[in-house]
Amino acid sequence: MRKTVIPFGPQHPVLPEPIHLKLTVEDERITEVIPALGYVHRGLERLADVRDFHQMIQVVERVCGICSVIHALCYCQGVEELMGVEVPPRARFLRVMWSELHRIQSHLLWLGLFADSFGFESLFMQFWRVRERIMDISEATTGNRVIVSVNVVGGVRRNPDAEQLRWLLTQLDWVEEEVQRLEATMLEDYTVKKRTVGKGVLTSEKAYELGAVGPVLRASGVAQDTRQTNYAAYGELHFEPVVETDGDCYARSKVRFRETLASVDLIRRAINRLPDGEVRAKVKSKGNPQGETVNRVEQPRGELLYYLKGKGEKNLDRVRIRTPTFANIPPLLVMLPGMYLSDVPVVTLSIDPCISCTER
Repeated sequence: MRKTVIPFGPQHPVLPEPIHLKLTVEDERITEVIPALGYVHRGLERLADVRDFHQMIQVVERVCGICSVIHALCYCQGVEELMGVEVPPRARFLRVMWSELHRIQSHLLWLGLFADSFGFESLFMQFWRVRERIMDISEATTGNRVIVSVNVVGGVRRNPDAEQLRWLLTQLDWVEEEVQRLEATMLEDYTVKKRTVGKGVLTSEKAYELGAVGPVLRASGVAQDTRQTNYAAYGELHFEPVVETDGDCYARSKVRFRETLASVDLIRRAINRLPDGEVRAKVKSKGNPQGETVNRVEQPRGELLYYLKGKGEKNLDRVRIRTPTFANIPPLLVMLPGMYLSDVPVVTLSIDPCISCTER
């Protein structure tokens, strides 16, 4: 049978990310997939040569605007380990709160795009309407909507008062109610099930073997989440990962719905257990970063890894970042063969690719 090579991306009406796949097709079915990356490389890691370790916080926040808090958290935790800085307990709980707010808005962004990929534009707008409320919460508590610049070496910049936190909890009640309503609307829809159930299946064995992370891994039945390492204050909040077992596009969307609601619950617990005290430790007396460290946190898309190396100078000797999409591209290449060409946008979108942070 004659083979045809069809390019998918880097520009596509469904996917906002510039991912490029070379698809080999036989009779409308995919037989081989070859990815091509590098369209939006910015060289951010190289800036460590000219920016000191404090200034690099603003750089790493711009690796990915959607989860800027979590990039800054991972970086700051690494620097704090190199310098022997102990973060105040209140700051650790606030870091959890802002991290989970970013997780919620990232998942709502993806759920909206996922709905749009089926042609459900009204549902897309409903998801983004709820996301706007989360962005308003971020602005009210940090001063910014997207890149909030709240993490610093030694803690956080902002310290919400009791009145702000009470208001935040009332807003979360509304968000939870709306997400539950939209979950029932979307996951019970015939068209959604027709396009997602049994599509892009990734077995638990393949997910583990290929190094999948985040919702892609947990939707295949592997209960692995970096928050289980108890960084920040997660160890005091009794966190449990969200897991589904079917490993298809439907399971991956279900994991993200459930994680959104789980994040709401984590924020409530963090606020209810928020200790009093300072939110920022003094670091000037600690000198400059010295040594090597690897720090891991859980982004909305999966495990984020930072390797930092310092030589006792104000500029770090090396900053190396591995983002979750980089780990999830090999599993994508296993999901697509055997699928119809028309399934490619939905299956590709199901891994929630973020190419700008993958290529940095």
